[in-house]
Amino acid sequence: MSDFIAKFQQDFIESDRYLYLLRGLGNTLLIAALAVILGIVLGFLVAIIRSTHDKHGGLNILNFICKVYLTIWRGTPTMVQLLIMYYIILVALDNKILVAVIAFGLNSAAYVAEIVRSGIMSVDEGQFEAGRSLGLNYTQTMRLIILPQAFKNVLPALANEFITLLKETSISGYIAIPDLTKGGDIIRSQTYDAFLPLFGVAVIYLVLVMILTAGVHKLETRLRTNER
Repeated sequence: MSDFIAKFQQDFIESDRYLYLLRGLGNTLLIAALAVILGIVLGFLVAIIRSTHDKHGGLNILNFICKVYLTIWRGTPTMVQLLIMYYIILVALDNKILVAVIAFGLNSAAYVAEIVRSGIMSVDEGQFEAGRSLGLNYTQTMRLIILPQAFKNVLPALANEFITLLKETSISGYIAIPDLTKGGDIIRSQTYDAFLPLFGVAVIYLVLVMILTAGVHKLETRLRTNER
């Protein structure tokens, strides 16, 4: 026990090394939150374009662009996308966190789009007809009737995607962002002790995922209650 306390003090207390984890946690949460927002907005837009084309035709050019985007971003590794964004496409951008947000957001949007599209396609066509019979146009029908039902159907899948996104931000260190994982690695390089710093990082990620999972479960429960 005394050895554990000594190592804990060496790894986290001495020289205020715990600040590496706190600062890294802040960067990780910032990147994940902004990437989720970008992923939701772009993902829903792509899903609406794809589902509209599948159900009613039209939007051929936009649908083609969306298919190419989905193929590329779902077919290549996230780390490679991050490196391409940093070293090639956004090389002139001086903000590394913004680069990471764009890379992770575009990656997440590709998966969100297919998840939401499957939810929209699962809504009965009669719901569209009901909206039209109430005098709603296509946009109003989609916004007020279809998307709320689709969102309820795909909420668990969306939650899994956001959890995956949170964990994927751990590769941000490849472009020298001091995220949570990088903070643990810096401590390890200074103390030459890998166990506690890396175990601590894993525990923090686990707690974040548990909090997110609990929040989604609470939201699902509230949505089911509102349906009654």
